Amino acid sequence: MRIAVTGSHGLIGGALVRSLEGDGHRVVRVVRGTPGPSEVRWDIDAGEIDTAGLEGLDGVVHLAGAGIASSRWTEEHKAAVLHSRSRGTALLSEALASLSEPPPVLVSGSAIGYYGDRGDEVLTEDSPPGEGFLPEVCLAWEAATGLAASAGIRVAHVRTGIVLSPDGGALGKQLLPFKLGLGGPAGAGHQWMPWISLDDEVAAIRFLLDHDVAGPVDLTAPHPVSNRVFAKTLGKVLHRPAVLPIPRAVTHLPLGVGALVENLLFSSARVLPAVLEEAGFSFRHETLEEALRDLLDRPA
Repeated sequence: MRIAVTGSHGLIGGALVRSLEGDGHRVVRVVRGTPGPSEVRWDIDAGEIDTAGLEGLDGVVHLAGAGIASSRWTEEHKAAVLHSRSRGTALLSEALASLSEPPPVLVSGSAIGYYGDRGDEVLTEDSPPGEGFLPEVCLAWEAATGLAASAGIRVAHVRTGIVLSPDGGALGKQLLPFKLGLGGPAGAGHQWMPWISLDDEVAAIRFLLDHDVAGPVDLTAPHPVSNRVFAKTLGKVLHRPAVLPIPRAVTHLPLGVGALVENLLFSSARVLPAVLEEAGFSFRHETLEEALRDLLDRPA
């Protein structure tokens, strides 16, 4: 297969490209700046994309977007988060819809931020969106694929949970303090954490390229845990105490840090992968402890 990937240098995109190429598939990276071999250039701000390089694809995976937690959550950064997702997705969808040979499938990024802070409520793809900035971003992000869907392209919106990998993301950032015995839950730790291993994230995206699934798809493991259980399990796997809580008072820090912590650490979403399981996807890591032991090479 010949698959185009945006966001190919990110944690998920990089792993996806390695997986596809490892199985002999051809990957076309959609990149900013001067394109190299097997790359297509786009410029979201200028509204430009090399459509000729997108002809004859077997599928597209769209993962590009400004990092949610890559900067202080100022109004400027929030605008960049929204613009990069909504405008970038619209630009790509318009380009794909205009092709003489459009791809049969677009797997387009979204996030569990769609659901907002929902306490203990069990959430699936049929649940309504939450309230606040992140749900608004996800709604705009998913809606921006409209032109691709209208052109007959099957579109799957992957609402990704907290992706676990020692090489980056939430787990990568927490490893050092936990290894030093300084880790612990966020506040009381009752909030739900819908997680997924990087291996299963990549496998699920590839599954959606090959299977007739459209619409929202929760990319989360079947057994979400509370933040307290996550901290306790990570401490157990690392043989370190994990009892020092992150106080909610840090949400009052200046320059937007508080809003970021509030939304990413203290928000609760008990999300289940109903569509994936119904479609027959098999998780490599169903429980948190087995995932952490495998990812961190810490056998029981």
